Amino acid sequence: MKNFLAEISVLPIKEILDPQGKAVMLGLNNLGVGGVQDVRIGKRIEMRIQASSLEDAQKHVELGCKKLLANLIMEYYEFEVKEI
Repeated sequence: MKNFLAEISVLPIKEILDPQGKAVMLGLNNLGVGGVQDVRIGKRIEMRIQASSLEDAQKHVELGCKKLLANLIMEYYEFEVKEI
């Protein structure tokens, strides 16, 4: 078995209003941080996995994202898996 690290990002899909992101964007503008056109607030997840191969580790991450980590109605996910 090999050890892998998955770095997962889960964010609201672009078609859905992100009230947290809008509040942060307004706050940044109020603080003088100019040029900010959009802010999306999500979550970053790190998962350590033992698997026989990179492909096997990716399958585990994909399944975890689909079944628990992301609400696919409102969110999308991206991930990268590296051997450690």
